[in-house]
Amino acid sequence: MKAYYHSIETFGTVDGQGIRYVLFLAGCSLGCVFCHNPDTWSCGEKVITISEILADYQKYRAFYDASGGGITVSGGEPLLQADFVAELFKACREAGIHTTLDTAGYCTQESVFKVIPYTDAVLFSIKAATAEQYRFLTVADNTAILANLRLFAAHIPLTLRYVLIPGITDSISDLAQLADLIKTLPSLVPVELLAYHTLGREKWLKLGLKYGLEEVPDATNAQMARAKSQLEEQGIRVLFNSLG
Repeated sequence: MKAYYHSIETFGTVDGQGIRYVLFLAGCSLGCVFCHNPDTWSCGEKVITISEILADYQKYRAFYDASGGGITVSGGEPLLQADFVAELFKACREAGIHTTLDTAGYCTQESVFKVIPYTDAVLFSIKAATAEQYRFLTVADNTAILANLRLFAAHIPLTLRYVLIPGITDSISDLAQLADLIKTLPSLVPVELLAYHTLGREKWLKLGLKYGLEEVPDATNAQMARAKSQLEEQGIRVLFNSLG
């Protein structure tokens, strides 16, 4: 079995617990206007097998094991290749390797059910708290996404990832709606706040794409601290991440 992939990071420290081997699969149809890796949207031509991944993983396994790390599959949207992810994670479980899935949930529920039995943790990137914001920031309706979020949250330890975009996802109302959404989940999951940044604009230009948030500035430390405080007041545990 082969999968289309974009790249591999062998010393990941922000995509799950410990030091991680991060596989970025290719292909995504969500079309986020603030995506900092639009070059992962198309599948391209690079393919990789499970045996190749595990052989590469073994070269660095001492570091992963010592740190309590493992393998993270990200994207793009990895669940567009759910059969591959399921088989990879099944092989990882047999080899005693901790697995984390980094997803935005824009896929079929069938795809979610395929990976649940073999996934140890989920990083779920939620783009907004409302359907209106989803339609502004992506090409998707969020109905299926929220259903998939609830499905994962009912079965696997999950962390929500939320990008704080000044003037778009950072208002008192935005964060209140995010907290309300979290409280509807089967368990009270933590939120990893990511500061929006403009570093991805150059990639859009190189790909001949129009960047949709041209006038939006980077999120500041003060904005991040305010958002953290508001969510914590609602009983939400908040983590910080430098990614956006």
